[in-house]
Amino acid sequence: MDRQTLIIGGFILLAVIAVAAALFAPTKKERANKRLSSLDKYGNAKRATASATTDAAQKEKRKKVAEALSRVEQQSKQAKKKARYTLEQQFEQAGLTFSVAHFYVASVIIGAFFGFIGVISGQQHFVSAGLGFIGAFGLPRWFVGFAKKRRQKKFGAEFSNAIDVIVRGVKSGLPVNECLKIISVEAPAPVNEEFHQLTEGLRIGLSLEQALDRMFERMPLAEVRFFGIVLLIQQQTGGNLAEALGNLAGVLRGRKAMEGKIKALSAEAKASAMIIGALPFLVMGAVKFMSPGYLDILFTTPQGNLVLFAAGFWFCSGVFVMRNMTQIKV
Repeated sequence: MDRQTLIIGGFILLAVIAVAAALFAPTKKERANKRLSSLDKYGNAKRATASATTDAAQKEKRKKVAEALSRVEQQSKQAKKKARYTLEQQFEQAGLTFSVAHFYVASVIIGAFFGFIGVISGQQHFVSAGLGFIGAFGLPRWFVGFAKKRRQKKFGAEFSNAIDVIVRGVKSGLPVNECLKIISVEAPAPVNEEFHQLTEGLRIGLSLEQALDRMFERMPLAEVRFFGIVLLIQQQTGGNLAEALGNLAGVLRGRKAMEGKIKALSAEAKASAMIIGALPFLVMGAVKFMSPGYLDILFTTPQGNLVLFAAGFWFCSGVFVMRNMTQIKV
């Protein structure tokens, strides 16, 4: 085999190799898909690692939230067990400043006054004793309960606005304690009084949980409990406090709106209950005016006093039932 034949064979072999490489080589699209596939594998692995880290963080956060909620639930159960407040605590909830001794002295004076009215009006002894009992034990405690409910109503009406102040302060960069101090100075009563005691408790060394528990004892409302839960969970688990408190303010406003709708829908039933409750007194007054001596037997004889007592008992029972029927708690 001469040299020329070898050269020609070599060229032919190179041509065959070039043609085969051209036929079996991947195209640009295939190479691009291969690169994208490798990038996707790397990105998926990276995302899987990040997702695993995020899932672990979320599980840890959910665990902390569950622990905080269980602790708050236990505290709520304990508070329900000792729901009976002392007179001093009731005075504090009502915003009254007199002492227990003054309360008892006033109760005795009022009871004696009511009993004296029964005696000078010629009533039977047990009727006068009943009037004295109502004056000593019923009227003063009713006044404390009325003052407490009125104060709680004022607090609930302004509490959502106070939470909005905290939300705006946190968004602007202020710490929570400074926001609480602003509310204790600028909010209307009784919100400023409660937040003042809250900040004073934090200042003297109480923990946030202890200060919030004392605030709930002074103002036993569901809104205050919700506020305490949000602050405690945020303190233990972290998160966006402004968003959480903003949602809470929206929920509280929704509760107030629902309460207003319920009052509007039940206004007719309450008016009917008031008319029905006033009818016995109106009829008695009309009969007394038209026939002055017709009802004297009810007040001057034991049998009549017994009838009056039974009528008063059933009247109070009916009023109590109608009151519960027309009151819907949100």
